[in-house]
Amino acid sequence: MLLLMLAVGLMAGCGANESNEGNGSNEATVIEPPAGIESASGSEENEAAFPAVLVDGSGEEITIEEEPQTIVSLLSSNTEIAFALGLGDKIIGVSNFCNYPAAAQEKEKLGGQAMNVERIIELQPDMALVSQYHFKTHADVLNTFRQAGIDVVVAGEAKSFEDAYETMRMFGKATGTLDKAEAIIADMQERLAEVKSKAEAVETPKRVWIEVSPAPDIFTTGKETFMHEMIEAINAANVAGDQTGWVKMTEEEIVSLMPDVIITTYGYYVENPSEGVYAREGWAEVPAVANQQVYDVDSDTVTRPGPRLIDGVEELARFVYPDIFIP
Repeated sequence: MLLLMLAVGLMAGCGANESNEGNGSNEATVIEPPAGIESASGSEENEAAFPAVLVDGSGEEITIEEEPQTIVSLLSSNTEIAFALGLGDKIIGVSNFCNYPAAAQEKEKLGGQAMNVERIIELQPDMALVSQYHFKTHADVLNTFRQAGIDVVVAGEAKSFEDAYETMRMFGKATGTLDKAEAIIADMQERLAEVKSKAEAVETPKRVWIEVSPAPDIFTTGKETFMHEMIEAINAANVAGDQTGWVKMTEEEIVSLMPDVIITTYGYYVENPSEGVYAREGWAEVPAVANQQVYDVDSDTVTRPGPRLIDGVEELARFVYPDIFIP
């Protein structure tokens, strides 16, 4: 049906802006791709990067014949990487949840897990940067994009810094900005190494509890998550380190772990999260509560596999070991 609607739209020269899977977006004026966009560098070296052959997060080999001039990004971390690679002027649409950098908020919103398929096809981008969720649940939609001449690049499922680096390299290769990607990765690696070096001064590692959602349904992060890797990088101990992935635990279980520091990540939607933790009944003897060691970090910097992960590590280090990481 989507292909039929595309054909009708092409013949008629116009079309309704209806969303996929009940997105509910209103009719909107068709926005033409930015005019006059040139090659990222215009250099012979950049031209020589294409056609680019790579294996994306789907595990399949794909070929990008030409450097993309217009891009839609349908995942927040993809958008952050694309902007960091200097592709902001080429981005003509993003997901509803792309909030960084500020310029991303000015781009047209194209849905989230439920993509606004018709609008994306109307925009006719050269490339769509999508997620594992889209690949696993909307394979038919991605095929529709490909049939419409859109190169689809799937981000891999990132659980570590190395995974994030690989996604950056893949996007860099797909867009002719591999040198920029390598420079970003080198900077992140250098800063991470500096954090680890400073953390060697820690004599007694602190026990840290990470809280990614508030009571009553409290979730934390175990192994195979960015935050676990970050805690290890600053020479602290994740009290839920024997768990794997995102884990729900009871208040009784958490109290028994007796963490020295509690880190929350939901201050963007819960006001004064530390006060909520301090007020919990039965938590007064927990060292982190007794010593007023509850802090909130920017969730996006510790969960999105992009260039700001290193910012998250550094912020976490300052909270847990201020005597070492705050000049």
